[in-house]
Amino acid sequence: MIALGADHGGFELKEAIRAHLDSLGVAYRDFGCFSTESVDYPDMAAPPCRAVVAGECDKALLFCGTGVGISIAANKIHGIRACCCSDVFSAKYTRLHNDDNALCLGGRVVGAGLAIELVDVFLNTAFEGGRHATRVAKITALEDER
Repeated sequence: MIALGADHGGFELKEAIRAHLDSLGVAYRDFGCFSTESVDYPDMAAPPCRAVVAGECDKALLFCGTGVGISIAANKIHGIRACCCSDVFSAKYTRLHNDDNALCLGGRVVGAGLAIELVDVFLNTAFEGGRHATRVAKITALEDER
C-alpha cells in the first residue's frame, strides 16, 4: 500500500501518478489534496507519512510545487526518510543506500513522464543493507536528538 499526498502545486502530478498506479494495479491511499485549491504542504505531508510510520502503508509519494517543501515537512515526522528527486540515479540510490520511505516530487519541476519513471524506480528498488544499514541507523539516531 502506497500513501499519496500533495499540496495544490503537486496536485496534477499526484493525479498522473495515481493514474499510473491504477494502470499497474498498485494499491494506494490518497490523503489529498483533491483539487488545485491552495493548501499548506506541511498539512498534506503529515497524514501519509504517519500512515507509513504506523505500518498502514509501505512508502509515501509526496508532491508539492518543487518537492522541497513537502520533503522538509516529511522529514520532521519521526521514522520518515524523505528525498526530493528529479533524476533516476538519485531515486534509485536513495532506496539502495538510504532506505528512504518517502519520495517527494515537484509538480512545477518534473513532468509526468519522468515522474512515472522516478516512482517506478523508487518503488521497485530494494534497500541493499550491509554497510548502509549502519548509516541508516545513525540517521535514525539523529531523530532522537533535541
